[in-house]
Order: sequence, then C-alpha cells, then structure tokens
Amino acid sequence: MTLDEVFGLYNYWVVICLMMTGFYIVIARKNMIKTVIGLNIFQTSVVLLYITMGKVTGGTAPIIPPEIAAAQNDHHGHVDEHVQHIEQTTEQLQHAHEAVSETVHEVASETAGHGAELSAELIYSNPLPSVLMLTAIVVGIATTALALALIVRIGEDYGTVEEDEIQSINRQERRNKRAS
Repeated sequence: MTLDEVFGLYNYWVVICLMMTGFYIVIARKNMIKTVIGLNIFQTSVVLLYITMGKVTGGTAPIIPPEIAAAQNDHHGHVDEHVQHIEQTTEQLQHAHEAVSETVHEVASETAGHGAELSAELIYSNPLPSVLMLTAIVVGIATTALALALIVRIGEDYGTVEEDEIQSINRQERRNKRAS
C-alpha cells in the first residue's frame, strides 16, 4: 500500500481514531459524565463513517436538471394536443389513434435518447445516508439529554457521579440494612 493510498483514506483514519477514543473513554473512565462524552464521540465517528460512505466524488443531489424537465414537459404538451384532437374528431378516431401512437413512439425515443445523453454526464450522490444520520443525530441528542438528566439526579441523591463511589455507598447501605 503506497503513501498516497493511505492518505486517500484520510476520512476512514479519522473515523477509526474517533471511534477508538470514544471507546477508550467509555471503558477507562468511571465518571458518568465522561462516559456520556465518550459515547457521543463514538456516535460522531459512526455518523462520519456513514456520511463518508455516502459521498460520491463529483456527485450532485438527485434532482432532475431543468433541461431534462423542460424537454419532458415539451413532449408531454405534444401528446396532450393529440388527445384533445381525438376527443373533438370522433369520426376520425382510427386515424387520430395511429397519429398519436406514432407521435408517442417518436417522443419516447427522443426523450430516451436525450435523457440518456444528459444522465450519462450526471453523477448522483445517495441522500439516504445523510437523512439517516440526521435522524441519528436527533436521537443522540435526546439520549444525551436524558442521560445527563439522570446523572444530575444521581448526583443529587449520592453526592457524586463516580461509579465506584456510588457502588461503595450502595454496598454500605445494604450492610447497614442487614445489620439492623
């Protein structure tokens, strides 16, 4: 693997570093607030991973360009004119039907060729990873807010947010209950 290939994967290296940092903070720290911060760092790395995978170099949002939309509207207008002509001239129904069929085939072949030329030039990025990550961010914020609210309540009851101290307080209370 060359140096250019390694640096070409820069986004993935950032994701791995953030993920391992968040994981280390969750495991190594006994402070509940630091644990929540570690989980948020870990979540950020996952969001970056999905966004990185969803990005296409040179890609654009999947929106129909105005040129293609205008071409399609022009062709639909021609078909509508033929349909109105059919309604007005019921005596010539068979002839009008043949004319409409020919026009529709011509329009379809023109549109297919024109659309293929323009769509060959366009590269679309997939919006799904970004949309899913927006949802994940909202859920992460709500979860963080709930966790911090619980930590505040635990801090009020125990006077600390260190897991080791809370466990020792709980053990001491159980011993006192058994003794009395």
